[in-house]
Amino acid sequence: MKETILAISGKPGLYKLVSRGKGNLIVEALDATHRRQPAFGTDRITSLGDIAMFTDDEDIPLMDVFESMKNLEEGKKSNVDYKKASGEELREYFAKILPNFDRDRVQNSHIKKLIQWYNILIENGITEFKDAEEKKEQE
Repeated sequence: MKETILAISGKPGLYKLVSRGKGNLIVEALDATHRRQPAFGTDRITSLGDIAMFTDDEDIPLMDVFESMKNLEEGKKSNVDYKKASGEELREYFAKILPNFDRDRVQNSHIKKLIQWYNILIENGITEFKDAEEKKEQE
């Protein structure tokens, strides 16, 4: 799952990889429109599996952070309104999810984007953030 969900720089929201074309990818928006469009090699495309959050120790994969959010929110959407929350509220909330996050390098905009992406995934029924193999390894 984590390799097929994409973030495209300059475009809001998340996208699901549908197909590969010649010199481009066909992606589908993970929103109410489910509009399909091409994403070209000139677009900065990042798989959610390649993103990590800064901590004081080592970087934590985004999927682990989503899993922590899911546990905190009991599988529901985030109870924080990222559009209206103050920077202090965002940091307090994020400290519940990832207590040792790097307070110097993690910006409020990163936390807002994280909450937005988590809500998009939950709305689209994507709730398994770790593969079965990864869960077994951690246990």
